Amino acid sequence: MSEVSASAGGKPPWAPRGYYAAYDLLAGSVLGLFGAATSLVFNIIGALLVAPPAGLGPDPLNLIRVYLTFPLGEPALATTNGVALAIGCCLYLATGTLLGIPFQIAQSKCVPDGDFVKRFKLVTGLAVGLWIVNFYLILSWLQPLLFGGRWIVDLIPWWVGLTTHLVFGWTMLLVYPLGVFKPYRQFESKT
Repeated sequence: MSEVSASAGGKPPWAPRGYYAAYDLLAGSVLGLFGAATSLVFNIIGALLVAPPAGLGPDPLNLIRVYLTFPLGEPALATTNGVALAIGCCLYLATGTLLGIPFQIAQSKCVPDGDFVKRFKLVTGLAVGLWIVNFYLILSWLQPLLFGGRWIVDLIPWWVGLTTHLVFGWTMLLVYPLGVFKPYRQFESKT
C-alpha cells in the first residue's frame, strides 16, 4: 500500500467519510439530462400518435411552444422560428438537468439499499408531486401574473403533463445505477 493510503487508514485522503452530496449533485444533473431527453422524445413521438388537444395543430413540437409561453407569453404559440424552438428544447433539457438532482438525492438517501420496487414507488411519488406542484401550485397563478394567461395549464391536458413527469421520473429510476457512488478501492498486488 502507498504511504498516503497507509496514513489514511487504507483509504485515500480525499475519500468521503459520510454522504457524498457533491457526487449526487453532479450525477443527478447528468442523469436528469437523460430523463428530460427521454421525456422530450416521448412527447414528440406521442404528439405524432395521439390527436392534438383543441387549439393545437399536429406539430410534434407544440409542447415546446406551449412551454415557451412561460418566458415569451402568447406569441410563442404561433412561432415557427426554428431557433426559438431549439432554445425551447434546450430550456426543457436544462430544467430536467436541475430536476434530476432531487431525484438522485432522494433515491440515494431514502433507498440506499437499491431496492427497485421501493425506488419505483419513490420516483413515481416524486414525479406526481412535481407535476402537481409545477402545474397547479406554481404555474396556475404565476404565469397569469407574469404573462397574462394560463397557457401551460389550459393547453396541456392533465394526462400529458402527468405522463411527461412520470416518464422523467421512471427514466431517473432506470439510470440511477449509473450514478451510484462507488469509492475507489486500491487492490494490493501479490508479489
